[in-house]
Amino acid sequence: MNYQDIFEQLWSDYAGQNPKAKQVHDLFISEGEIIQNDHIALRTFNDPRVNLEVLSQAFINAGYEACADYDFKKKKLVAKHFEHKTDKKAPLVFISELKLEECSKYLQDEIKFSVDQIPLETLNNPEKFLFSLRPWDKPSYVIYKKLLAESEYAAWTYVYGYRANHFTVSINALKKYNTIEKVNDFVK
Repeated sequence: MNYQDIFEQLWSDYAGQNPKAKQVHDLFISEGEIIQNDHIALRTFNDPRVNLEVLSQAFINAGYEACADYDFKKKKLVAKHFEHKTDKKAPLVFISELKLEECSKYLQDEIKFSVDQIPLETLNNPEKFLFSLRPWDKPSYVIYKKLLAESEYAAWTYVYGYRANHFTVSINALKKYNTIEKVNDFVK
């Protein structure tokens, strides 16, 4: 699968979940702007079945390579960003993972229980895994609230799974709205 198809499918899901993002996108298009996505962000856990290396595989297969490592100690996260090897206009990909061993036993157990529900055929197929959305049972509000008390990151990922956390607009690629202030005023 090429990277354009990956981003198209991720955007389709994201826009369906976030209709305001689609409205903003469409506003720019209606003004004659061409939207260039700067980057997306994805979240996972450092469980070896679903970790950063696993989640990044579909992008690597589509021509991306790891370029930088990040460590967010307070949030108990590590991350990498990926760039396409040959297409410098391709969006960057940021993937982070929660260091489960630094979290409570409760959080670890709930995440393990969720990950245990993912079918092996999904885990063994990089594209299928990337597009698996939330490949476990419907989340419990009680569990969500308990996870949220410890980690917004864990709670968000428990509810949304492997969906893109956000998409971006490259302001530098816009014609009429080429500053943050102009973009903010336009969107408001």
